Amino acid sequence: MFKAFDFLDFSIIDAIDIILVGLLLYYIYKLLKGSVAINIFLGIVIIFVIWKVTQLVGMELLSGILGQFIGMGFFALIVVFQQEIRKFLLVVGSTNITKKGFFKKLSFLRNAKIDSSVRQTIETLVSACRKMGLENTGALIILERNQSLDFVKNSGDKMNIEVNQPILESIFYKNSPLHDGAIIVEENYVVATRVILPVVSQSVIPKRFGLRHRAAISITEKTDATALVVSEETGKISYIKNGEFVLFNTDEELIQIMEKDFS
Repeated sequence: MFKAFDFLDFSIIDAIDIILVGLLLYYIYKLLKGSVAINIFLGIVIIFVIWKVTQLVGMELLSGILGQFIGMGFFALIVVFQQEIRKFLLVVGSTNITKKGFFKKLSFLRNAKIDSSVRQTIETLVSACRKMGLENTGALIILERNQSLDFVKNSGDKMNIEVNQPILESIFYKNSPLHDGAIIVEENYVVATRVILPVVSQSVIPKRFGLRHRAAISITEKTDATALVVSEETGKISYIKNGEFVLFNTDEELIQIMEKDFS
């Protein structure tokens, strides 16, 4: 009678198994959060949970149908989540994962409440972008997060300059030898200039956006980096994350959004 509930008698290995699955789902959720794919992911999780419940209570017909659906849908998911799977594998395969990933994030979280340098750096970036926008100076700033961007840094000139407004304005000044391409910002340092970003985005964006926006969308689709783009034609600032434009109304709202992304 209670055979269906034999799973309640589990060992420490089962507990570890459940915890690891929970962590895996959590990090997949964080990877997909803010993108359209998150709704598909949540739907799959719900169907999987229902399938397991129907198996446990002995509903053979329904569990068989759901099992076939999950089995046949595996290859379809590879196509649907192509970009997300690529991003996940890049994170897992990063040679600097211990340095720039989990342990670095834990260290940052411990000091998040007392470290004002993060907000200061973000304010400097936004202020510089606003001034360049008023002067119709184009700019492309890539902000590195947990995943290493060494594979694109090597295409430009290595730097080690603390972020400040005069430096940013001088880099993107139209007669500057460094203004072509993107710059990479890691923590509060400009670590590379004249970086060439691959423009292979599958996203459809309006034709009024140029190569800067397309490059920003492409790199943020493939990594967890975010991008600040200043349009040379309109002077408008765009903030791009997960291959999508993040909407904001004021500079202060943009600063708050960026603070949340880097906390």
